[in-house]
Amino acid sequence: MARYTEAVCRQCRREGQKLFLKGDKCYTDKCAMVSRAKAPGMHEQGRNKTSEYGLQLREKQKAKRYYGVLEKQFRGYYELAERRPGQAGQNLLAILESRLDNVVYRLGFAMSRAEARQLVTHGHFTVNGRKVSIPSFLVKPGMVITLKETSRDLGKIKASVEANAFRQPPKWLEYDANNMIAKVVAVPEREDIDLPIEEHLIVELYSK
Repeated sequence: MARYTEAVCRQCRREGQKLFLKGDKCYTDKCAMVSRAKAPGMHEQGRNKTSEYGLQLREKQKAKRYYGVLEKQFRGYYELAERRPGQAGQNLLAILESRLDNVVYRLGFAMSRAEARQLVTHGHFTVNGRKVSIPSFLVKPGMVITLKETSRDLGKIKASVEANAFRQPPKWLEYDANNMIAKVVAVPEREDIDLPIEEHLIVELYSK
């Protein structure tokens, strides 16, 4: 399973904004965007102008990094989005939001999507009563996601649940906090996705 293994804080610095890839560290003064906000690389400081292609590329890279997806998989998601009815850009974001690791993050079981990915990989969640350990598994309306009974006392999960107690899950998810069960009630809509992504730029990039 391919994944990004280098320093993730460099990704935030490259995009010039917080992508919240390190969980609670992103909310402290230890965040790289606080201590070293400049883009990485010795030549980056001299680049003042960005071409149209550059803007489109940066938007695609930003979306990939938010969701922890590499290029080949991201391109596959875009092709799937194009085949679906509606606008390709919005379909793309809906597909990315429907990943199981993102759902686990949205429900507050993890402080970052990377942490959620690890929890899913270790088999802490079931979908419709069956263990699913594939972070890229796409949930659909009607599916029920449950934190396994044996995983509810894990320190990392308990700490995340307590820290995220104030967070409201998106309206396309129904969540029973007492039983730690969530149900997918709809396909994610654009207004449900609070990430600053201009998906039309990604569509323009792939349409070239």
